[in-house]
Amino acid sequence: MKKFSIEIKWGIIFSIVSLLWMFLEKGLGWHDENIAQHAIYTNLFAIVAIVLYVLALLDKRKNFYNGKMNWSQGFISGIVISVVVAILSPLAQYITHEFITPNYFDNVIEYTVENGAMTRSAAEEYFNLTSYIIQSFFFALVVGVVTSAIVAFFVKTKKS
Repeated sequence: MKKFSIEIKWGIIFSIVSLLWMFLEKGLGWHDENIAQHAIYTNLFAIVAIVLYVLALLDKRKNFYNGKMNWSQGFISGIVISVVVAILSPLAQYITHEFITPNYFDNVIEYTVENGAMTRSAAEEYFNLTSYIIQSFFFALVVGVVTSAIVAFFVKTKKS
């Protein structure tokens, strides 16, 4: 477990930052009056996510590998972070939709139906806590692995 303590720490940090991002989105109205902008602006979190992965792998390189880390070491570290984030994602989704923005699903369902993007039944099937828990779990794994591969390439040292 000590071997992965840095990854666990950064997985927890990532989850906390994602909750803070939800407060930001809610505060900017992207979950209610400005919901039309949500689909575009929520993607800005990708920048934050990449920065967090860079900081995490730099931390691992410096404090575990004594400043020398190859790509595979960084990639494995990133995968472990992704697994931690995925494991924490159901709790983060619950906190988000029960406490931070409890009307989000109702708002996004109404917006989607009013704009003809989905039928009410399709929107209700897609926009609910169970669906978002499943989506966030797999999204964290898939996107986390891809991000890890790319970030590890840039964070590796030449001689390790």
